[in-house]
Amino acid sequence: MTEDMYDGAEAWRWFWRGVAQVATIPSVILMFAFVGFAGLCRDAGFTLAETVFMAGTIWALPANVVLVGAVLSKASIFTAALSVALSSIRLLPMAVAILPEMRTPKTRKVTLYLLSHFVAITAWVMALERFRVIPKPYRTAFFGGMGGIFLLANLLLVAVTFEIADRLPPLFAAALIFITPLYFLFSLWGSARERESHLAMVIGLLLTPLFHWLAPEMDILLTGLVGGTVAFAAGRLARRRGQ
Repeated sequence: MTEDMYDGAEAWRWFWRGVAQVATIPSVILMFAFVGFAGLCRDAGFTLAETVFMAGTIWALPANVVLVGAVLSKASIFTAALSVALSSIRLLPMAVAILPEMRTPKTRKVTLYLLSHFVAITAWVMALERFRVIPKPYRTAFFGGMGGIFLLANLLLVAVTFEIADRLPPLFAAALIFITPLYFLFSLWGSARERESHLAMVIGLLLTPLFHWLAPEMDILLTGLVGGTVAFAAGRLARRRGQ
């Protein structure tokens, strides 16, 4: 199918296929993680409205946890905003990578701006895997359905869990947050197409304890920067030697 061909009925079919992704294992894992987040916010003294607002506007779970930590430490508004921004900056290259996979000559910019809000690791990994079999004109419909249902389902789950969080064992609620990073790691490893990506993940895992000890406030940023740079340099060196 060429990018100029577009059928409205077919677009709706792909939209509902995107919505159906809420029933997949990655989506369930993501929702389990937000169960832990709701319990964390309740214990930290946030209201139901504040918790749902954070989940919907910030969306990425690590950034939400960072914000809760900043508020509990009584950090200034500027410090809290900067912490969330630094935590979320990793989503920028992900958005840059996925949006061209959905853009066609007829795609409106406002559509891409709206869809960029749904870019998080779970949606990003799932979308790139499924885009291989989705005609390009309908990828925005699929991603919109998937991202929208992910957001709505998790907002509902956060609201319900917040109300019953005091009945959940604290250790259980906290442990659920760590399910998502494990899924992210295995999903990114399986979907990586270059050896440099695998190398970057290995280096990052090895460097994380060191940077957490040296600079706990910047450990994620430093780990990604150093691990990615070393892996990229090693890949270029290997290709030059191969040539």
